[in-house]
Amino acid sequence: MRIRVKFAKYGALRFIGHLDVMRFFQKALRRAQIDVAYTGGFSPHQIMTFSAPLGLGMSSFGEYMDVEIHSHQGKEDFLNRLRAVCPEGIEILDAKALPAGTQNAMAGVAAASWEIGFSDPHKSFEKLKENLPGFLAQEEIFVTKEGKKGPRQVDIRPGIHECAIREGKLCILADAGSSGNIRPEEVTERFLSFCKEAMPDHPSAFTVLRRETWENAGTPEAPKFQPLDAMGEDF
Repeated sequence: MRIRVKFAKYGALRFIGHLDVMRFFQKALRRAQIDVAYTGGFSPHQIMTFSAPLGLGMSSFGEYMDVEIHSHQGKEDFLNRLRAVCPEGIEILDAKALPAGTQNAMAGVAAASWEIGFSDPHKSFEKLKENLPGFLAQEEIFVTKEGKKGPRQVDIRPGIHECAIREGKLCILADAGSSGNIRPEEVTERFLSFCKEAMPDHPSAFTVLRRETWENAGTPEAPKFQPLDAMGEDF
């Protein structure tokens, strides 16, 4: 059966990369003595898939990993075993059994919700709140993206589904799938530019939190977003 594990990544461990997270869970599953399924051949490896990689230095409470297992002793035993081998900064939030035919965690990603705040406690997006309606009223919002053929201009406005300022933070729900990935810093830069505010040069000027990762249960024209574990069941 396939289990979808939801986990958080924060604190000092937000500075480890996606490949390190993958290696960590490979070792953690072995230490937890979970009956993981392996591929065949001369170089077998655990059958696992992760959702959209998280940028270095970003925190998240909406990370997902699919892992295939042969057997289990129930959900609580599974969670307790995995939690016991996780360090501070990696927190196992939940686990669900996936119905047959469910897309893997990577393929199912359609959008992500973000919270961006200033690292400086004296700064806030609150003073820019009155500019938000005008920013969202734009028909086009262009950013420069690097491609195989060089830089190109991309309109990200259709992929920004929600944008608000709450408790001084810029909160965004935007496309995050393989067909269109909008990075939170792109929206932040364009919003600050619209407000005629300078974008800080150093990335540490902001705190970035991925609040949730979503799949689209609707259509591209009329999306209906739900968390990646919405289709899962307790086991």
